[in-house]
Amino acid sequence: MANSFLFNEKQFRVGDTIAVNYKIKEGDKERLQLFSGILIKIKGSSPETRMITVRKISRSGTGIERIIPLSSPYIESITLSKKSHSTKAKLYFIRKLSSQDLKSKLYQTKKKAVHKSKPKEAKKNEPLPKKNG
Repeated sequence: MANSFLFNEKQFRVGDTIAVNYKIKEGDKERLQLFSGILIKIKGSSPETRMITVRKISRSGTGIERIIPLSSPYIESITLSKKSHSTKAKLYFIRKLSSQDLKSKLYQTKKKAVHKSKPKEAKKNEPLPKKNG
C-alpha cells in the first residue's frame, strides 16, 4: 500500500485536501455533487481495487467520511485543494482533533533554523563584574 495514488496523471497523497466531483443519478436526471475533504487513507493494491476515504466536517460539526472506489465511472474529476506535509499512511487520528488542531498538525510549515550568535567572550585583562549582595 502506498501513501499516494495517480488519477488522470495527477498525484494525490494521504493528508491532502481534495475535491471530488461525483455524478449522482436522480430519476432521469444526472447532476454533479462536490465532496471536498481530507484524504484519510488509500486502500487496495491494484488500480481496479483501489479505494480512497475522504473526510469532511459538515456545517453542523458532524464528521462525514465517504469511501470512493477510484475505478468508479461516476467520478467526474478529482482536484487538489491543499497539499499536506503528512508522513503517516492512515490519518485516523484526525477524527479526534478540532479543526484548529487539525490545521496545525497537517499543514504546518517547517520553520527555518535561527542561527544563534556566540556569546561575547570577556576580555582577558578585564576583571569580572562584582556581585552586590
